[in-house]
Amino acid sequence: MSFAADSSRIIPTELREEISRSYLEYAMSVIVGRALPDARDGLKPVHRRILYAMYELGLTSDRPFRKCARVVGEVLGKYHPHGDSAVYDALVRMAQDFSMRHPLIEGHGNFGSIDNDPPAAMRYTECRLQALATEALLQDIEQETVDFVDNFDGSQQEPLVLPARIPQLLLNGASGIAVGMATNIPPHNLGELVDGLVALIHHPQMSDRELMRYIPGPDFPTGGHILGQGGIEEAYTTGRGSMTLRAVATIETLEAPGRQPREAIIITELPYQTNKAALMEKIAELVNEKKIEGIADLRDESDRDGIRVVIELKRDAHPRVVLNNLYKQTPLQVNFGANMLAIVNGEPQLLTLKRSLEVFLRFREEAIARRTRYALRKAEERDHLLQGLLVALANLDAVIQLIRSASDTALARQQLMQTYALSEAQADAILQMQLRRLTALEAEKIEREHAELQRQIADYRDILAHRQRVLEIIEKEVTELKAKFATPRRSRIVQADGEISDIDLIANDKSVILVTQQGYIKRMPVDTFEAQSRDGRGRKGAEIKEDDAVEHFFSCNDHDRILFFSDRGLVYALAAYQIPSGSRQARGTPIVQLLPIPREEKITSVIAVQEFSEDEYLVMLTRKGFIKKTPLAAFSHIRSNGLIAISLEEGDQLRWVRRTREQDTIIIGSRQGMAIHFRASHDQLRPLGRATRGVKSMNLRPGDELVGMDILPAAIANRFATPSEDDSGEIEDSEETVAHSEGPWVLVITTNGYGKRVPVQQFRLQNRAGMGITATKFKAKSNEDQLAALRIVNAGDELMIVTSRGIIIRQKVMDISSQSRSATGVRLQRLDEDDAIVTAAVLPPGSMEAAAD
Repeated sequence: MSFAADSSRIIPTELREEISRSYLEYAMSVIVGRALPDARDGLKPVHRRILYAMYELGLTSDRPFRKCARVVGEVLGKYHPHGDSAVYDALVRMAQDFSMRHPLIEGHGNFGSIDNDPPAAMRYTECRLQALATEALLQDIEQETVDFVDNFDGSQQEPLVLPARIPQLLLNGASGIAVGMATNIPPHNLGELVDGLVALIHHPQMSDRELMRYIPGPDFPTGGHILGQGGIEEAYTTGRGSMTLRAVATIETLEAPGRQPREAIIITELPYQTNKAALMEKIAELVNEKKIEGIADLRDESDRDGIRVVIELKRDAHPRVVLNNLYKQTPLQVNFGANMLAIVNGEPQLLTLKRSLEVFLRFREEAIARRTRYALRKAEERDHLLQGLLVALANLDAVIQLIRSASDTALARQQLMQTYALSEAQADAILQMQLRRLTALEAEKIEREHAELQRQIADYRDILAHRQRVLEIIEKEVTELKAKFATPRRSRIVQADGEISDIDLIANDKSVILVTQQGYIKRMPVDTFEAQSRDGRGRKGAEIKEDDAVEHFFSCNDHDRILFFSDRGLVYALAAYQIPSGSRQARGTPIVQLLPIPREEKITSVIAVQEFSEDEYLVMLTRKGFIKKTPLAAFSHIRSNGLIAISLEEGDQLRWVRRTREQDTIIIGSRQGMAIHFRASHDQLRPLGRATRGVKSMNLRPGDELVGMDILPAAIANRFATPSEDDSGEIEDSEETVAHSEGPWVLVITTNGYGKRVPVQQFRLQNRAGMGITATKFKAKSNEDQLAALRIVNAGDELMIVTSRGIIIRQKVMDISSQSRSATGVRLQRLDEDDAIVTAAVLPPGSMEAAAD
């Protein structure tokens, strides 16, 4: 053949157009023919072909198992011209109860495990259809309910779609990656899907959100928790959404003979598609790398009854913190990205919940209509023959004579058709009628069958004429399937935030925070300081420089919000756990590294807040004695660069801040040992905004200054009489009465290390801005001893006293004597010559143990 003759058959084509067209054809072939499920039966072609091939082989649930290799060979040879591993993998997945919410194939043998163990070779395993697959997907397939097309070589016919009776697309979900698109549809509960479908039949105008009353969310085969409904609602209303799945874990105490009880985290359900073996490897890796602490042992106690992973904890571990770390760093918590993409009318479409049910409902209506038309045609054909037989029975002798006189069958058929106006089919039926059908009993049966067929034909025509009848049939069929195959929901939808924040990974331990005058801060566990007896030397709490001293010392929980008030009247905020932890010998971290404050600005008061209550206030007291009450809620959102807390006049400073309620009372002490006690009610101290100055708190003597402030709770404050402006008056209680007082008390501590408990009843209520009354007498008539701290304490409280050199002593309040206001107190701490008490912090009962909240 010459080149000229051959070149005449070459078609010139633009390369760009050819590549574009070929790639588009390939992409659509993958999208429609391989990767995405059909919205009508919810199946991909490979799954559909496997189920149909098994149906043709007669592998129903009431028949014996057959080798999977036989099924794979049938599928490859007739319908699916691809690799055998692709077919076998698809078959295996349809038999795994941890992959499918309702498996469609019943497997016999090793079909893999949740540990990602591979299934046995197909020559070893056996399979058959589940009853659900037969009744819900393949029923009526031989009644022309769906279209059939040629297979790959035209030698066989295969169904284009299966006549599904339930929305299989949502029931078992689907996942697949096509060209330029992917699908990931979660599985759902059969009973809920049926309820939603029935509701949609009765109320077609329902919205996606209204359907969620019947279908609240996915139901995964492995159970677990779904956190919140935000992601579910987004997926149902838009077709795309992210859901947070979390394992089911409980904290138990394990007891065994010969060993101490230990707490353990027990995992009984895993998120969907989580590999248990890989999960345990990940946990072990994190423990070895010390990224998760507190785990002593890890073992898998799972068996045929279910999953049980035991994570045994160390004695000092906090179970909730360890569990939150596991959620954060391991597949115990995962995100499921729903992408509800399926083939509708030959094109990929993103489906909402309602849209997917509507597509199925429309398909089911068409399938029932086609099934009814098929049944109608068969009934009419049969009735047509019966009508011919009835004609023959009515003219039995003449028909017999006509047949006997005919020379052959063709002539007899023709004469019957001409004589009695019969069709060819009716004439053939008469000629083929057996003699036993001529008895009276058989004639009566034909009459009854004809009447029944007439009723059926009328019913079929009524169904085809009225859509409501079709919908009633759909409802009846799905309700029967629900009664037979529905199971309880496995996945629980819990109202929780799936995001694990930093605070969830921190134990809510009780700590003490120490701030020095030069602006160093550190956090220490409260059990760093063991309780000592009165008159002890104490323990060093910080490495204090010679020109520095402890300024603030208080207890809190690590989850508390710490408010820092500066002398300029500004407030800053940090979480307690954000303050670096240090040892007793550590100096601490410069506070300017944690807060955006100028070096010349000084923190004068620190408040720990667990919750910003609406009925609580902050009382602020300045160096010049101005006091102000502002709602605590006003400080719930503090900017990173701080917030104005109080307006100060020239030369004044904010010094003390305390939390209070309106019914509480306030007690303020001065350096010269005076104290004033008044109510925090609105008539004495009305609430003011942040940018205000306040009112006068106490009338000070010349040379005196304020030393502190504390709050007396309302339950105690209500015992007092009406306020009096009289600042004089002697103490009425005897020393014996004072010694046996049940509290609470005003704890008075002087700079020289002396202290006492004074019953609060000795500090009568006065009006604000008075002179106050004497709180204590000093040991020496000199300026060396002054009032250092004034605190409200109760029985069971503990005290931490801090000196200017950073020496800290911890002791029980009840070890300090109860004395009157006129007493000088007892020695609380022995001090070095150049040391003095600067402050004291009160710890609530139970602080001896650094227990987590």
